Amino acid sequence: MNSKFTHIGKRTPLRDGQAKVTGRVAFVPNMELPGLLHARPVMSAYAHASLKGIDIQTALDVPGVVAVITAEDLPPVVPSSRSRMMLARERVIFAGQFVALVLAETEAAAKDAAELVYVDYEPLPAAITIQEALAPDAPQVWPTGVPSGSGDEGAHGADVHEEHDEAERSQPNVGHRDHFSRGDVQKALAEADLVIEREFSSPMVHQSSMETQGVIVQPNPLTGGVTVWASTQSPFGVREEVAGVLGVPESDVSVHAAPVGGAFGGKFGLYEALIALVARKVGRPVRLVLTRNEELLSTNPAPSIQARAKAGFKKDGTLMALEAELFSDSGCYPSGLAGFAAFQMANFFPAPHLEVSATNVLTFKPSDGAYRAPTAPTATFVIDTLLDEAAEKLGFDPLELKIKNAAKTGDPLANGKPWPQMSMVETLECARQHPLWKKRSAKGASGRGIGVAVGGWGGGLEPGAAVCKLNRDGILQVHLGAADLSGATTSFALMAAETFGLEPDQIRVVYSNTDSAPYAGGVGGSKTLYTMGTAVINAAREARNQVLEIASEELEAASEDLEIVEGEVRVKGMPDASISLGEIAAKGMRFGGKYPPIHANGRQALTVQSPGFCAQIAEVEVDRETGIVRVLNLAVIQDVGTAINPMAVEGQMHGGAVQGIGWALYEQMHFDGAGQLLSGTFMDYGLPKAGQAASIDAVILEFPSEDGPFGARGVGEPPVIPTAAAIANAVANATGKRITDLPLTPDRVWKALAE
Repeated sequence: MNSKFTHIGKRTPLRDGQAKVTGRVAFVPNMELPGLLHARPVMSAYAHASLKGIDIQTALDVPGVVAVITAEDLPPVVPSSRSRMMLARERVIFAGQFVALVLAETEAAAKDAAELVYVDYEPLPAAITIQEALAPDAPQVWPTGVPSGSGDEGAHGADVHEEHDEAERSQPNVGHRDHFSRGDVQKALAEADLVIEREFSSPMVHQSSMETQGVIVQPNPLTGGVTVWASTQSPFGVREEVAGVLGVPESDVSVHAAPVGGAFGGKFGLYEALIALVARKVGRPVRLVLTRNEELLSTNPAPSIQARAKAGFKKDGTLMALEAELFSDSGCYPSGLAGFAAFQMANFFPAPHLEVSATNVLTFKPSDGAYRAPTAPTATFVIDTLLDEAAEKLGFDPLELKIKNAAKTGDPLANGKPWPQMSMVETLECARQHPLWKKRSAKGASGRGIGVAVGGWGGGLEPGAAVCKLNRDGILQVHLGAADLSGATTSFALMAAETFGLEPDQIRVVYSNTDSAPYAGGVGGSKTLYTMGTAVINAAREARNQVLEIASEELEAASEDLEIVEGEVRVKGMPDASISLGEIAAKGMRFGGKYPPIHANGRQALTVQSPGFCAQIAEVEVDRETGIVRVLNLAVIQDVGTAINPMAVEGQMHGGAVQGIGWALYEQMHFDGAGQLLSGTFMDYGLPKAGQAASIDAVILEFPSEDGPFGARGVGEPPVIPTAAAIANAVANATGKRITDLPLTPDRVWKALAE
């Protein structure tokens, strides 16, 4: 526990943990409303086809079926982003796209009827891979013009803040291009003592939350608006999107952020607007909860990426030049994630000479989306592998070479802006002292190897507000509009308790709908605690000031002579001169009271990021006969600024690292040449099991942020970023073979060893 604080830094169990694990929390699938209809989608069987007709009559004859909705039943909506892609009209552009929705009184009836809807398709050519999509004669995903896309990368802290090259949109199936450059790359490469050049790839991977996408919408016949219950990371974002599609003021859309059973960036809004239109059409509440197969087929996975990268070094290990070209398979909608991958690739080890480009390619597959630290695992895999190989060939310790080239505060980012205050070098220095690294040998031993990698996350920014009010029972209530994920509730309580002067059990954190809650941004990009924590602190501080102002008059003492202790305001050094917090609150909550209620607002609009870094050391064992890689030990060493709740911080570090193991060894969405998903269930889509999660040593570093609440930095993104690179470097240490395609499956490893 941090000795500077009373409550901050204390290991505190999550407030909602017991209720969730005992099944007492109601998620969207558990919610019921009078007259609720169950929706089941009819999904496209083809990646690209014309719709010649839809026969719904047999489905309508199923007992309990109320309606079968097609695009013809809904008003046209410009499909500018994936969340505005309603039901297919005239053409489908990925296998799994919604063609119709069956509404029934029971889930079983809806499912049975959906299988009876007959869709007449005329199959069309489909470009499934990046190479197919970039061919001059490729079928175009959007023949009449590429849509703008959602543009919500900034919600995750994944916006490069640069203008995209719109001229490239004249190419078939190109959404955006981004380019970063400085210096003279070709001259620097020609003069380099060592040049490393490699090609890399990573597949589409899915967020795979325990809870699938779910939404309930109840229409309001008086206003034309709706009430929404959604498993979402962004209730205010959903409100904006639903209101825009319905054509009503945002004030007529009320969004309740239901408890979320995992999201990882994939639940910023997808089917809420569609279900809102459908519910308003039929005049009854409608619920859609995807099955696991539907989730894998029709949501928004992380993009697959292909990259070619070349780095030039001096004999002393100095990185002089980086040249890279990156292509991102974004599926059927454009996004800025390709550019962000290139941006990250060029940031962590800044070269004086730089030429990095990124192309966002459209294919006939589901559109991409954010997945914990969007594209950062692949970007780190590329750049960290190049430095690791350079260290090997130049005779350096890999950690020493990475420390030598690591970015420091003030160094240039790829866009020329300076790095804000950060601690990449300090994090690597701590990794150098870890016992796991100290036992590493240059060539590995007996099929075992140890590798190291480092990754960081700038962190998202978004304004937000909080409200604090004191009740007659002496409890301070903190009112927020953010979605409740990842243990933030407990951390907010610790922050409010520390600021106000109460025990954490005297703090209640309350979430409500968009009608009554203060504005909060979407929960993602490691920005929630960093930004909303500041709003909570500001509100708690103002509430404290209001309390002391009343107590000063009641106790006839100056505010600076008062203290809050054990639920009372006391005159310092005079414990008998006191008044309870409940009494103070009551004085503003009675007839004829002369004091206003204790009701405080806190706001923030932080504009400075506080990057967080994570270094990881992986020890692996490689079976040369089978190619199976087993992660034996994983050290996760992360700068969190200040650990508000170390228990929750360690949980984030463990969870991110295990997801990183999935990126490294198991996870990939397989599509055949016709665009059919071959890994549409958890029998086919590989996720790491508990026995494959390795022994994880979470090492919390605290280099306080200059701008974060109590010095905190964002925690959620960094621990997933370097894992794949660390494991790949460990495999190279164990085998002498560099494998640059993720995941490192047994067949890939075996083939590399056989070469």
